[in-house]
Amino acid sequence: MEILLYTIAVWNLIVFLMYGIDKLQAIKNKWRISEKTLLISAFLLGGVGAFFGMRIWRHKTQHKLFKVLIPLFAILTIVLVWYMVK
Repeated sequence: MEILLYTIAVWNLIVFLMYGIDKLQAIKNKWRISEKTLLISAFLLGGVGAFFGMRIWRHKTQHKLFKVLIPLFAILTIVLVWYMVK
């Protein structure tokens, strides 16, 4: 169980960094991480990392789909982790 929790924590860090990398790439007009990839990464228990990535990097904050789904994915991640720890 402990290994799974660490894995989820590392995954959220990776997703957080993905948002930062995509933001930097957008500024430089270089290759980008697709929106589909960012959303799927958040759905696959990376919602907390995506949520903080959006806030800290100020990335995808104007996209309605992201504004709705990312908080839901973050809540899903928190609830599942809470259930695992309980």
